[in-house]
Amino acid sequence: MSLAEALVDLQELTERLRRDCPWDREQTERTIVPHTVEEAYEVADAAIGRDDAKLADELGDLLFQVYFLSLLLAERGGDDLESVARRAHEKLVRRHPHVFGDAEAKTAGRVRERWEEIKRMDEDREGIFHDVPESLPSLLYARKVQRRAAAIGFEYRDTAGALADLDDEVRELTEALTEVGEPASETEPHPQVFAEMGDVLFAAVNVARRLNVDPELALRAMSRRFVERVERAEQYAAGEGKTFAALGLEEQDRYFDRAKEEFE
Repeated sequence: MSLAEALVDLQELTERLRRDCPWDREQTERTIVPHTVEEAYEVADAAIGRDDAKLADELGDLLFQVYFLSLLLAERGGDDLESVARRAHEKLVRRHPHVFGDAEAKTAGRVRERWEEIKRMDEDREGIFHDVPESLPSLLYARKVQRRAAAIGFEYRDTAGALADLDDEVRELTEALTEVGEPASETEPHPQVFAEMGDVLFAAVNVARRLNVDPELALRAMSRRFVERVERAEQYAAGEGKTFAALGLEEQDRYFDRAKEEFE
């Protein structure tokens, strides 16, 4: 089967489900989008884990989301899937003049700069932060607004500057905690602590951006490693007839350090 045949078959299947399946008939953009977001995260998870079989499966699920949302758009008299694909093609050609035109961009950094320049013109932005989706996860939202600022030159000259800013923000958080104290468990933090913690996170995202690290993916990967290490530490403790949760912190740390060596 050719690529074209496979894509047409999926389109026909999408239309059939929309017509004949009670669940699919009831869906709207608002009910489908949460599934779209979930599928996008599952694609990211498979890609980070380098699980090729899972990635292929999840890409199929995400592709179906594109087909279904395009069908809903067409039902309202908007663009259909063909128009969506052609608009994407035209946009990509327009934003790669170094490939399809006479412009020069010899580095990935320059490609990114040109992309932002062309995007600003395409979108006729009213202001630096025009049309930045506030529905993005917080870490990605922070990175996007930082990228917009960087596109007009408002950023540290190098990573050292961003790291120094992070150090300053951590210091200010420490000073705030010394001044107002730590909040009791499960209570609202002092407004100053809340603000300083936000500054630390924002500065950390800025460092990640400078290092080409996606903060959302990096934090998810670290969280996954933490889960693996704690679960393995729990297994080590159980192997010695102990309950990890009932141990003191020092002994828990001992098992955790063993697990860290295994998952480095």
